Amino acid sequence: MSNFTSTSAQAETCLQLSQDLTKMYRPIYLVRFDLRTGDIFMLAGEGIEITIKANGLWRFN
Repeated sequence: MSNFTSTSAQAETCLQLSQDLTKMYRPIYLVRFDLRTGDIFMLAGEGIEITIKANGLWRFN
């Protein structure tokens, strides 16, 4: 098992995206930290899938 932990950049991005999604009334179904890659994965309403890298950059999947 890896010793990855989330970074402050990831945490800030995750919080900002969570706020943006809820402002648009999109439910957030899942927020998961992937121990294999060190990425944060978010699953939100209407098939929105987001990956947040350690440096805080994110992308739609």
